[in-house]
Amino acid sequence: MEARILVIEDNEQNLYMETFLLEKHGYEVVGARDGREGLELASRIEPALIVLDIQLPAMDGHEVARRLKQQPETHDIPIVAVTSYAMNKDREQILASGCEGYIEKPINPASFASELERYLPASAAPNGHEP
Repeated sequence: MEARILVIEDNEQNLYMETFLLEKHGYEVVGARDGREGLELASRIEPALIVLDIQLPAMDGHEVARRLKQQPETHDIPIVAVTSYAMNKDREQILASGCEGYIEKPINPASFASELERYLPASAAPNGHEP
């Protein structure tokens, strides 16, 4: 069974690229265009991993991560932030909000999926491979 990854990203081009790269590596991808939709989908679809843009309209990624970690049904899902902000204080804020890690924008298409696989549970690796 394919591992399901939820990508919460408001930029259509970024969402398309991230979806394409993850599907190419054998993952099922569900996209959300804002934080509220992402919170709703995370509770409903039980993803193995959440890829979260930090700069979202209405509710930023930090707030989305905090809310996901407060809900029992999404508390244990790993969250990886994708951000153009990668200074030390930004990194600390990302981790403090509940994200397990982050990837800097612009993403590297050659390594994006493998960078995310570090955060997936072993049982969620595509095609039975260890991350």
